[in-house]
Amino acid sequence: MAKQSKIAQNEKRKATVERYAARRAELKEIIRRPSSTAEERRAAREELSRQPRDASATRVRNRDSVDGRPRGYLRRFGLSRVRARQQAHAGYLPGVTKSSW
Repeated sequence: MAKQSKIAQNEKRKATVERYAARRAELKEIIRRPSSTAEERRAAREELSRQPRDASATRVRNRDSVDGRPRGYLRRFGLSRVRARQQAHAGYLPGVTKSSW
């Protein structure tokens, strides 16, 4: 089980990312677009750098949806490898079978 403070901090980051996502996309488009002037690009870069660091989507950590474990995350299930194995053996993950050969 992860610390509750780390889980809460990550949720706060998700909310920040969501709040700034549209404006960040606009600014990045201005920077990327070849028709933008140098002054527009500079202004967009400055505004982007003034935004909070947690507004970047790369700062959000994928965590196990059950207990918040940050390592060994499996996107397909939204669980960590440990929890996915437990639930697969218990039969809670449809379509997942234990392999044997």
